[in-house]
Amino acid sequence: MSTSQNGARRGSREQADKYTEFVSRGFGKDLAKRLGLPQPAILRRYEPGSPLVEGPVLVLGQSAGADAVATVLLDWNQDVRRHATPKEKLGAVVVVLDELSHPDQLSAPIRELGASVRDLARNARVVTVSRTGLVEDAPEVAAARNGVDGIVRSLAKELRAGATANGVLLANGIQANASSAMAALRFFLSGRSAFVDGQFLTASSEGAPAGGGAAQDWAKPLEGRVAVVTGAARGIGAAIARTLARDGAKVIAVDVPAAGDLLAQLANEIHGTALQLDITVAEAGARILDHAAQRYGRLDIVVHNAGITRDKLLANMDAARWDSVMAVNIASQLRMNQAFLASSHFRANPRIISVASTSGIAGNRGQTNYAASKAAVMGMVRSTAPLLAASGGTVNAVAPGFIETDMTAKIPFATREVARRLNSLQQGGKPGDVAEAIAFFASEAAAGVTANVLRVCGQNLVGQ
Repeated sequence: MSTSQNGARRGSREQADKYTEFVSRGFGKDLAKRLGLPQPAILRRYEPGSPLVEGPVLVLGQSAGADAVATVLLDWNQDVRRHATPKEKLGAVVVVLDELSHPDQLSAPIRELGASVRDLARNARVVTVSRTGLVEDAPEVAAARNGVDGIVRSLAKELRAGATANGVLLANGIQANASSAMAALRFFLSGRSAFVDGQFLTASSEGAPAGGGAAQDWAKPLEGRVAVVTGAARGIGAAIARTLARDGAKVIAVDVPAAGDLLAQLANEIHGTALQLDITVAEAGARILDHAAQRYGRLDIVVHNAGITRDKLLANMDAARWDSVMAVNIASQLRMNQAFLASSHFRANPRIISVASTSGIAGNRGQTNYAASKAAVMGMVRSTAPLLAASGGTVNAVAPGFIETDMTAKIPFATREVARRLNSLQQGGKPGDVAEAIAFFASEAAAGVTANVLRVCGQNLVGQ
C-alpha cells in the first residue's frame, strides 16, 4: 500500500508554470497587459539570508498594542513607519486592531489602509492583528471582530503583483506583542508565506516570553530538534524533509519499502535517516519511536504527510477504495498519535503537523473518501490540541491547494491551467510552500499557535 502523498501532491520535481514565466517579463508581459490576460507574479519565496521584508513596514493603529508591535518590528531591524509617506513604496502594512469594540471603529484604520494599497511594492504583505470573536462577546464587539475576517479575505482578492493579505488572531487575554502572535506575524511577513493568502492564524497562548521571541534563531529555528516525516520519498514529503533539515532538524524520513531507493537518496542528501515502513500497520508508531530513540534519544516533531487518493463518484465507490483511503489518511495518524502521546520520548515541547487538503474544506467531485479523510484530519487536530498542551506541545494542520508536482503535470493541459488560475495569486504553489508552513508550525517560536488549519492555496476561490 502506497503511503507517499498522492493525488495533487505527489511527484519528485517541482513543475514549471511556463505561462507565469512568459507573462512576467518583456514581450509576454506587454502582450498579456494589452489582451487583458491574467498576469501572475513571480512570488517572493524564502531564501536563507534574505530580508524579512523588502521595504518599509507601515504600522497602523492607535492602541498601545500597535506601539508594542512597532517596537518588535524595530527589534527585528525593520524600517518602521507609523504614518504613511506619500508615494513611498511599502514592503508591508501591519494593521493592529486589538481594541475593537464596535464596527464603527473599523472605518478610520481600514480607510487608511486603503489609501496605502497603491503604494504597496511587488510581493508586499498586509497583515492584520485583531482578536477572535467569541460567543460570549457583546453583539457589537463580535460584529467588529468578525468584520476583520471579511476585510482580509476581500482585500486578498484585490491585491496584485504577488502581494498577500493575512491576519493574526489573538485569543482572549493574549497581548498584541505576545511571542506567539509575533511569530505568526513574522511568518506572514516573510517569504515563507508566499502562497498563503486570505488566511488567519490564532495565537491561543503567549508562547515564549513576550517581546516577539528576540532570542529566537530565525535562521536555524529547528536546530537540535528531531523530526519524522511520513511519505517522505518524493513530492511534498521530500520538500518537507529538506526544509526541516535546512532549518536545523535531524530528520527521519519514512516511506514504504517500494520507495526505498528514493528514500535512501533523500536521507543521505539531508544527513538524516531512512525508515522503510507501512504506516497502516499496528506497530507503526512504536517502530518510529524505537528508531528515533535509538538514534537520537527522543522525538520532537511529527509530520503526518503520507496519504493516498482512490477517486470515484460516490455511486461507484467500492469498499476497497473507501477503506484504503481512510486507513492511510486518518486511521494511521490516530493510531500513531496514541503511541506518541503515551511515550516518554515525545515529551519536550512536541509538535504534530498533519497535511490536510482544501478538498476536506470545500469538497471535490469524485473524492468523497479523500475529502472525508482530510476533514477528519482537521477534526483530529483540533481535538488533539488539549492533549498536547500539558507538555508544551502543539498540533496543527496545513491544507494545500493546487501544488505543482509530477502528478499535477499529468493533468490535461486545459484542466491544469484552470486549476492553476483559480486562486487570488493566479498560479499553482510549490511543494516548498507547504513545507515552509509546516516548518513554521514545528518551530519553538510557534509554541502558542495550536489547533490551526492553515490553507496553503493562494486563496483558492472555493471555501474559506
